[in-house]
Amino acid sequence: MAPELSLSVKEVQPEYERLTVLFWLLLALGVVLSAWYQVNQIVDGDQLQMIKRGYEAAYLGVWPTTGNAASVVGNVPGFFSTAVVAGPLLIWDSPYAPIVLLMVMRLVGFLMIDAVIRDVFPGSAAMRVVAVLVLWLNPWVQYDSLLYNPAYLIFCAGLHLYSSWRMRFEVSFKWTFLHVLAIALAMQLHFSWPLLVFISLYLWWRQLVRVNWWAVMAVVVLALVSLAPYLSALLSNPDLAHNPDPEVRERYIGWGAVHVYPVLKSVIYWLRYAAWAFPGKLVNDAGFDWLAHWQWLELSAVWAWRVAQYLLATITMVVALAANVVAFRTIRHCWRRRDGIVTEATDWLLLYAFGAFVAMLISAGLSPLVFNYWHLILILPAATAPLLVWVHRLALRGVTYRFLVVVAVILTLTNLVALSDSRKFSWQADYAQQVNQYVDTEIKPRGR
Repeated sequence: MAPELSLSVKEVQPEYERLTVLFWLLLALGVVLSAWYQVNQIVDGDQLQMIKRGYEAAYLGVWPTTGNAASVVGNVPGFFSTAVVAGPLLIWDSPYAPIVLLMVMRLVGFLMIDAVIRDVFPGSAAMRVVAVLVLWLNPWVQYDSLLYNPAYLIFCAGLHLYSSWRMRFEVSFKWTFLHVLAIALAMQLHFSWPLLVFISLYLWWRQLVRVNWWAVMAVVVLALVSLAPYLSALLSNPDLAHNPDPEVRERYIGWGAVHVYPVLKSVIYWLRYAAWAFPGKLVNDAGFDWLAHWQWLELSAVWAWRVAQYLLATITMVVALAANVVAFRTIRHCWRRRDGIVTEATDWLLLYAFGAFVAMLISAGLSPLVFNYWHLILILPAATAPLLVWVHRLALRGVTYRFLVVVAVILTLTNLVALSDSRKFSWQADYAQQVNQYVDTEIKPRGR
């Protein structure tokens, strides 16, 4: 029988070392899965937009003023979303170059989150293992391992959380600069960036961070310079800020609050992020077509997969709800205090999560569309914070080393199905071939 895992402040040395090894193994496993997702991605839609702009910049020297088209409010800015594709191509002329940078950025984003976890739960390798399961091996994270702009947001989320943590006690130019930079980079990538702004405003209002205003102004100036071509294009062509669909153009700021459902759906996503209630594209679109020679087996696999996923989703949603109830009870007397006093590191993390929850409600209310899961990726780390704190404080006796390994196996199997047979990924897809074919047909780069 596996020895019981202590989630106390400090594990005994042998257990600590074993858990540390498990952490690094799971981290490496996540990297392998992420690479596998990348090469199995079905290239279309948003990926083609980024590939087109990146290759035109790298091969033809044409840098667009706008980036990917958004669902309702036109195009995002173009410089950074183009640079993350064009930059690697200028160094290494390969379809794999942009995804290598993407994987590195996503890994660094998680490692910044892990650095906060190490400080919040000092001496607890167990909590690092729980975090790597919840925030790295988790299909909510891994399923975004494809070349489109929301995939980069986990880096911005990690940088925002880590810089916020470092800004607790000192007024630092460096950390304030990086904190605001996280928002500026998110602004270049996706229109969900106000989430980070509202979190920062709450942290500042609650005096949970110390702000260097010179750093804020420095990043604002840099952001305006980088946005100058985009803003100029908007002034000359205001239609760039709108979707051409007449029905969609009837949407307005505040549409979400008026229709209520968008706000409720965002709350559901908040709970789902901390649960195994994965995207429908992952769960419902798995057809197990590689079993097509045995139709009865294929059909059985499909329904066994769905039943298992729905059952796990139901159970873990209840757990996520319980964790959030406990979290709110913990901070209910201090979320409005403006003295900056926080007695425990875990309370600071819960207050950050509370700020993210409020930011989500405000953003969903102001939004002219109903959010999908990629619209809220920036708050995924915060949405899992109540679960992490709940696990740590309860020190559940059922959470053993063996249990953590079993969870890792289940998550790995889920990822293997998703990366080989879902709407966005297929074992039959060849990422490099798709990119090369598109580039040869549409871009006509130099030397080809």
